Amino acid sequence: MSTHDSDKVAALTSKIADVRFPMFTWQDEHGHLLSQPMTKEEVDKDGGIWFFTSTLTGLWNCIAHRPLVNLAFAEPKDSLYVSISGTAERVVDRELIRSKWNAGAQAWFPAGPDDEHAVLVRVDPHSAEYWDNHDSKMVQLFAMAKAAITGQKPDLDSEHTTIKL
Repeated sequence: MSTHDSDKVAALTSKIADVRFPMFTWQDEHGHLLSQPMTKEEVDKDGGIWFFTSTLTGLWNCIAHRPLVNLAFAEPKDSLYVSISGTAERVVDRELIRSKWNAGAQAWFPAGPDDEHAVLVRVDPHSAEYWDNHDSKMVQLFAMAKAAITGQKPDLDSEHTTIKL
């Protein structure tokens, strides 16, 4: 586990706090990119992002050899988009699994936290890029319509930033 600047971790955590289901992208054994939705369990104090998965999945097998991954978080109703690149770590620690266990994990692993296939993945982020528009949908639509008529870029209260961790 690495430790990152606490202010940067707090900024990243606040951006993804309300987005529960990112797309998790990894590489298969041929280097092809694969993605699937995953449930974010938590972001730890060091910025690590935790997920439950199964030892029977392609994700689990592939990250052992190709740990560089991407997480894509989106909340379209708030015009928030976050892309996080990092390194995935496979974690098989029954005590830790029990401490993170919840009803969602129970649905996927009916045998409970001692299910031999129930494991954790921790993503240690390297960088995060986000796009966040603070205007209402009505203001955004008006700005886009105005831009289409005037031929100028829309004047929006939006933020595009990269966080290097």
